[in-house]
Amino acid sequence: MSLRKRALYTALAAVVFLGLTAASVSPVNDKFFEIMKAIEVYTNVYKEVNTYYVDEIEPNKLMRTGIEAMVGSLDPYTNYISETDVETARLRQSGQYQGIGAEIEYIDGLPTILMLYRDQPADEAGLKTGDRLMEIDGRETVGYNREQLEEIMRGFPGTVMELTVDRPGEGLKKLKLTRGDVDIPNVPYAGMLENQVGYVALTTFTQNAARNVREAVTKLRAENPDLKGVVLDLRNNGGGLLNEAVDIVNIFVPKDELIVTTKGKVRDWNRSYSTTGNPLDTELPVAVLINGRSASASEIVSGALQDLDRGVLIGQRSFGKGLVQNIMETGYGSRVKITTAKYYIPSQRCIQAIEYRDGKPYDIPDAQRPEFKTRGGRTVLGSGGVAPDIEVDVLGKNNVAQGLLEEYIIFDFVNEWVRDHPTIDSVADFHFQDWDRFEAFLNRADFSFTSKAEQLLEEAAERAAEEGYDITADLAAIQERVDREQAAAIAGLKEEIIDIIEKEIAGRYYYQRGQVQMGLRNDKEVQEAIAILNDRQRYDDLLSK
Repeated sequence: MSLRKRALYTALAAVVFLGLTAASVSPVNDKFFEIMKAIEVYTNVYKEVNTYYVDEIEPNKLMRTGIEAMVGSLDPYTNYISETDVETARLRQSGQYQGIGAEIEYIDGLPTILMLYRDQPADEAGLKTGDRLMEIDGRETVGYNREQLEEIMRGFPGTVMELTVDRPGEGLKKLKLTRGDVDIPNVPYAGMLENQVGYVALTTFTQNAARNVREAVTKLRAENPDLKGVVLDLRNNGGGLLNEAVDIVNIFVPKDELIVTTKGKVRDWNRSYSTTGNPLDTELPVAVLINGRSASASEIVSGALQDLDRGVLIGQRSFGKGLVQNIMETGYGSRVKITTAKYYIPSQRCIQAIEYRDGKPYDIPDAQRPEFKTRGGRTVLGSGGVAPDIEVDVLGKNNVAQGLLEEYIIFDFVNEWVRDHPTIDSVADFHFQDWDRFEAFLNRADFSFTSKAEQLLEEAAERAAEEGYDITADLAAIQERVDREQAAAIAGLKEEIIDIIEKEIAGRYYYQRGQVQMGLRNDKEVQEAIAILNDRQRYDDLLSK
């Protein structure tokens, strides 16, 4: 009997079994009956479509579409791994897979190199920041989600991956990347700031992250007897290992302190995680920097320190990822990664966002968030990330300027700028002086951030047209004024935008360390942290209110 026929007979047998079983179960308020009925209906639809649809159908592709739609309706982290990716799934399970040493972000629907790490496989293969991955081993990347992209990029050390990339200004290029061990420093920079304040940047919660942070703080204390406090920078840190997060909190809080619990539908899987070692310093003032890309383990560290009134948080609200995933076998080498629990930090609040739009957490109003109390009685909010104690806006609250970041306009400009500048001065000496070129780039790129006001104008034009009124000329005049106001808003934030451009440029030439060093030069959050760590009364007041 062929495999295809055997699979069909198995499916039909399942339908008959489910039908007989369902008939013997009372349908009244019986969830089990509803599950069996749904499976039977799904199986019947699948069978009928495969049998009678006018064009030839690939059964596996059709089934995968249905499964991915099902898990995709839950949250962005519940994903299906098909049998076609079984080799990579086996590598992931064994822990033998390797990365490429680059940060990738989807821009205009294509995976794009957002940052390279020095001397790692991607860097050695000749990839450049800004490259868009068009094909990987002959497979087009269009339509792949992040999870699927990671699966097809991983493999055994020494294996070769063939890439087709679209490089801005140069077109398509063929590259070969040899997979290998990726060694990215999780603490790329630690040192002293002004006014006796220490600084430690933590970019990811990989193995030994806690040990490296502890060693950095230990060194800062030993070399600076008058240390006023330490800044722990978790901005843009997407998380990592849970145990490393707990151990980092343990640097500043005593042993046997409950840091995080996980709770899900299966109670036997619930876990509690407490500090297990002796702290380094329970009195040293701590300021933690967070932003909208601080997620998961970053939120556990920052949220736990906030709940225990052990540190002051500065920056913007964190991402809001407080979910635990587990991978389940689903037969024939396929797997499904399922969200099975949520994280709860010491105040018992959950940091997970409760609403998603376009796969990203949606910022719900504070009035809709549940309230919790820190150890000292301060009110904190759950269900949507961790809010800073001191909010410092990036580029103010100007939506137009924010659009430069959200639409990767500055990123694209730097891609163009570096092509004309093979080298730059040291991080300490470099200053960006091509503002006119940046303004020209904005005009050439036809950048226009659609504000809420402009959306209302568009709706007004459509409604007027439906009712037979022609207000095109009037709206064009208003739009022209809006464009002038947008240009003025960008010009008014010239210095702040230049700071961001300089940081982006430094990362292209001096990688992660250079980006961190350049960022410290004109960093508002860092300056705020220095100020509060040098004002013990204000620091204590913030933690006691």
